[in-house]
Amino acid sequence: MNTALDIEIRLKLLKLLKDEPKLTQREMKEKMGVSLGKTNYCLSVLAEKGMIKVETFKKHKSRATYMYRITPSGFKELASLTLDFLKYKLLEYDKVKQEIKFLSEQIDKMDPGLYDDPEMVVDLKKLD
Repeated sequence: MNTALDIEIRLKLLKLLKDEPKLTQREMKEKMGVSLGKTNYCLSVLAEKGMIKVETFKKHKSRATYMYRITPSGFKELASLTLDFLKYKLLEYDKVKQEIKFLSEQIDKMDPGLYDDPEMVVDLKKLD
């Protein structure tokens, strides 16, 4: 689990658990925008690695209700993931800036009469 998407999912999950440890897995999946299976898998991995502790805190009629507590190593992981995700986003930002610069240079080389909306080209140049 080390792709940028996995880092983002683990980061979101740990943040959620830090703020709302009594969320159900269904509530977590809704807030994170991933499947229930992915949520369950990520929780299992975090529990296996000792990042979270799963506790039964109340029983409903037919099933247990769980509370997910972040362990000290989980808080350390949260800090590490936050830094890793920031690095990833900064690299992504630099790539987007390069693409914008390249496209702006292409627009500068073209005849403004070719565009359906020349005013938009002028507005885009103001962004530089």
